Amino acid sequence: MKYAIIAAGEGSRLAQEGIDSPKPLVKVGGEHLIDRLIRVFMQNGATEVVAICNEQMTEVQQHLHKIQEEGQVPLKFIVKSTPSSMHSMWELSRWLDDEPFVLTTVDTIFREGEFAAYVQRFQSLAGQGSADGLMGVTDYIDDEKPLYVATDEDLQITGFLDQCEQPKYISGGIYGLTPSSIPVLNRCIERGESRMRNFQRALVTDGLRLRAYPFSKVLDIDHASDIRKAEEFLKG
Repeated sequence: MKYAIIAAGEGSRLAQEGIDSPKPLVKVGGEHLIDRLIRVFMQNGATEVVAICNEQMTEVQQHLHKIQEEGQVPLKFIVKSTPSSMHSMWELSRWLDDEPFVLTTVDTIFREGEFAAYVQRFQSLAGQGSADGLMGVTDYIDDEKPLYVATDEDLQITGFLDQCEQPKYISGGIYGLTPSSIPVLNRCIERGESRMRNFQRALVTDGLRLRAYPFSKVLDIDHASDIRKAEEFLKG
């Protein structure tokens, strides 16, 4: 199975709060965010890891090039500035249309044991042909603009909502998808859509079978204080 990393954001809020490193190279527990994801992905059977970073991130480009040269990781990466995460995914999609894949943004923090169980579940569903996607969700809400995930009793996803009166889950930004998702992504780009949440809505609208997989917590690193939160979470 392939894994994809969107590392093309500017990390402007971190920079404003005194964090000098570009977001992919921010350290949590002594490990660069992008290195942590690559390590976890390799431990979970990655046949290939693909990534995108923006044109301004020369340090990140050099870091990824060094990993590629060392030859221990089957890594491909694109250097391109994009207007949104959805456009970043579209740039990566040339490498994602031939087998199931899991995609996250570079600052997604989860417990490794939970992620391994999630991957096993996704591989099982994809292998049986019984789902087109398994989306990581959480009932822990610590997001400025959360995307709520509506499900039925069997955790089949019925919608992605900006507002919800009785929220149970929000998107954790962990997307397990089959290649059937790529034509939906292409149509979103052709229509001039943007933002990952619009792509997720299009997956439901176009009839793809999506299931939710609950994680205890999923954190993002948007502020300097989130680094400490993430380190405490991973120690627990």
